[in-house]
Amino acid sequence: MIYKRSSALFAEAQHVIPGGVNSPVRAFKAVGGDPVFVKEAKGAYLYDEDGNRLIDYINSWGPMILGHAYQPVVDAVVEKAQKGTSFGMPTEIETKIAELAVKMVPGIDKIRFVNSGTEACMSAVRLARGFTKRDKIIKFAGCYHGHSDSFLIQAGSGAVTFGSPNSPGVTQGTAKDTLLAEYNNLEQVKEIFEANTDEIATVILEPVAGNMGCILPAEGFLEGLRELCDAHGALLIFDEVMTGFRLAPGGVQELMNVRADIVTFGKVIGGGLPVGAFAARNEIMDYLAPVGPVYQAGTLSGNPLAMAAGLAMLTTLDNDKKIFNRLSEKTEYLHKGIAEALNKHNVVHTINRLGSMISVHFAAEPVTDFASASKGANETFKKFFHGLLNEGVYIAPSAYETWFITDALSYEDLDTTIAAVAKVAPDLKEKRVL
Repeated sequence: MIYKRSSALFAEAQHVIPGGVNSPVRAFKAVGGDPVFVKEAKGAYLYDEDGNRLIDYINSWGPMILGHAYQPVVDAVVEKAQKGTSFGMPTEIETKIAELAVKMVPGIDKIRFVNSGTEACMSAVRLARGFTKRDKIIKFAGCYHGHSDSFLIQAGSGAVTFGSPNSPGVTQGTAKDTLLAEYNNLEQVKEIFEANTDEIATVILEPVAGNMGCILPAEGFLEGLRELCDAHGALLIFDEVMTGFRLAPGGVQELMNVRADIVTFGKVIGGGLPVGAFAARNEIMDYLAPVGPVYQAGTLSGNPLAMAAGLAMLTTLDNDKKIFNRLSEKTEYLHKGIAEALNKHNVVHTINRLGSMISVHFAAEPVTDFASASKGANETFKKFFHGLLNEGVYIAPSAYETWFITDALSYEDLDTTIAAVAKVAPDLKEKRVL
């Protein structure tokens, strides 16, 4: 395919935007080459500035569960925009979407809307610290909760070691209160709790990870975290920014029947507009200002455009719960087709899948955490990415991201994708994990 216009736009952007992008993964540094600039999108397809049509498997990193430019969402936003885009005052639609979200998600009584998943997770941790009157948190290597300082921490030398900053600008003072654990390593979490008695406010994780590929929780892992938090007086936060309203109407809590104390949302809940939210039972949420002492605010929180888009999206999902079965069936179909194409050419790989999330890892062993995800043959992934792109299939430009399936994808689209994988597979020469 030809990407002259995209390359020219990228060169132009680098003069006025750091790295030419407003979010680092868009720069294609992990796969090489210049990023594709999108002109418009509809349904399952992206249309770039060079006139290419691409089958889309990132779907704005998850929210386009019904496809791009889904008409009820577009209509709701246009109608609301004609009445004003922001007021900084309460509106009825905020209550309507809150009531619907509380109805759909188990274990929550109240919800507060913010403007991003980062803001939701940051606020949830502050609330947990305020509620428990403790400072330390446990997070897991490979789980991404946005770019708030507390989350930009890399693992130390051992299970109970303090983290160290993973980005300049994050202070050691912040880092010392963030404790790192390996995803799916329950024993390690237990050791951290025992070494930090009565100091841990919360455990935060993606209950199904999406930022090291799609990584499923091991049997008993979520249940074990729930028990440890209960035993030590800590709160359990599920970051469902990716999984909320995507894997089930009530997210992972419903799907796996494990209750969190606080849940964060984003992506789907905004229907493609910038939205995040965090929710909990009454006794926790009532610690939040203006009722309680924990402060959180935002002029654009609950803005009418985002609320209109989110309400249209959640209403559709609430009225058509079979969509989750359709999405899962399409993802399974894609999984089988990709596996057959790669196996035919003896390409070593592992595919992880749950619901409408799927990831392809060029690794021989099961991928269960960040360390095992890192063992994948990433040079092979680069060939895979660019090979699919050349065939008109757009996946995330990183080996550490999940693909997102949308209801707008047809089985013809899936077959086209599988055929593209089959065409690319013979060129994936690196067939062992280095």
